[in-house]
Amino acid sequence: MSLLKSASTVSLLTLASRITGLVRDVLFSSVFGVSALTDAYNIAFRIPNLFRRVLGEGAFTQAFVPVLAATKTAEGEAGAKQLVDHIGTLLIWTLVLLCIAGIVGAPLMVWAIASGLQKSGGFDAAVVMTRWMFPYIGFMSLVALAGGILNTWRKFVVPAASPVLLNIALITSIVVGAPLFRRWGIEPIYAQCVGVMVGGVLQLALQLPALRRIGMLPRIGVSFVAMRASWNDPVTRKVLRLMVPALIGVSGAQISLLINTQIASHLAEGSVSWITNADRLMEFPSALLGVALGVVLMPQLAVARAAQDDARFSSLLDWGLRLILLLALPCALALLVFAKPLVSVLFHNGAFSALDVQRTSVALMGYGTGLLGIVAIKVLAAGFYARHDMRTPMRVSLGTLALTQVLNIFLVPSLQHAGLTLSIGLAQLVNAGLLVLLLRRSGSFRPEPGWARFIGQVLAGMLVLAVLLVWANQHFDWVALREQRLLRIGLLAGVLAAAAVLYFGTLTLLGVRLRSFIKR
Repeated sequence: MSLLKSASTVSLLTLASRITGLVRDVLFSSVFGVSALTDAYNIAFRIPNLFRRVLGEGAFTQAFVPVLAATKTAEGEAGAKQLVDHIGTLLIWTLVLLCIAGIVGAPLMVWAIASGLQKSGGFDAAVVMTRWMFPYIGFMSLVALAGGILNTWRKFVVPAASPVLLNIALITSIVVGAPLFRRWGIEPIYAQCVGVMVGGVLQLALQLPALRRIGMLPRIGVSFVAMRASWNDPVTRKVLRLMVPALIGVSGAQISLLINTQIASHLAEGSVSWITNADRLMEFPSALLGVALGVVLMPQLAVARAAQDDARFSSLLDWGLRLILLLALPCALALLVFAKPLVSVLFHNGAFSALDVQRTSVALMGYGTGLLGIVAIKVLAAGFYARHDMRTPMRVSLGTLALTQVLNIFLVPSLQHAGLTLSIGLAQLVNAGLLVLLLRRSGSFRPEPGWARFIGQVLAGMLVLAVLLVWANQHFDWVALREQRLLRIGLLAGVLAAAAVLYFGTLTLLGVRLRSFIKR
């Protein structure tokens, strides 16, 4: 299977996940609106998600996948299975201890991430919901382990499809669980906590048969001797050593998110929810493009590095970056000049007001400024991790953390919550730029001929696209069309379809050979 087909498979399944996620978010906004309780839920859900991104899908995956791919290449499946068993043993017992600590320490974590909830009355609710949902990190970290193994074996379907199950569980908790909780005299939003936990169980259950089919289901050691053997294994120790700088590097972005959430909790009530809704829309293109390409490229880059094939390593990066420029730039433009229609159609229902549309739209525009960087980092960082270089992305990430907070000092007083998303967007552009520069300096990335012409062609297509999106944004009153829901949905679908045809048609006329991206 070609890289583009693999990436397309992951993207299509991610698209299914994002569509069901949007259905979930639309229902959530319509039923629960924006309030202190929704802020509390978003904070409570963000805490286990934060640990998942840092430990599970972040530092662990970035350290584990390159070593697993190299071990598979050098020692075959027997060596890879031994590594999987050792890592699985250490991971599951670490997660047990972490979940216990998280449940006990929930009040401290909520205070650390959003002390401003004490003013709005959502603090106690956030603590309770955090305790309900914290074990979710255990399930999702094991899902990350399974996904890393399956992706190394180029089995992309199951890991990419599993997030759909979480969304289905959360949709069910809104449609079925919330009315039941209301009938039982329990605040309906607590049904979401049950949905999160059910979703975590379902996602892990989906991975296990797939691991068994390739003979890589981890054998978990339960004795002290087994844990000691896992800890003393030199390959396992290598993964753990690589995790330390990766953990610091990933933590930079997440610490920045924590600080921004803390700041948002002290702004106007609803600020956390406005940013969260904007984040959901931003993650749509970032997951379809950046995450999908990162997942597909990481094992291939690691194999090329293990084989000392520097030409293929550089060529893979070149292909990934061109594809990102081709697809991420129009998405960034849409978030910048077409934010209000997107937010109106998706969220402006039920308890979600016109003011919420406006506040979410400006937050989304802030993310739009840095979408190209946010997406590109997924591929660029994979170039370092495949070389077992965790320290360079770590240093860049920490510098980006500092830059984000400096920008907050200047932007938040005037732009409020939108300043928080704008600071993240600008800092991520700098992050991506530094990673490109450092990859070139190290000789790992040597741009292939034709970049200047390609950039010019993409920018010309962007100019034509901008004219259509600006016109559509101004010509229709998207907020006023709230009562004509089907018409508004149809207009949005028509504009986006026309935008795609216009953009890619312009590129084709300018000589961009789209089929060339399928060659790998």
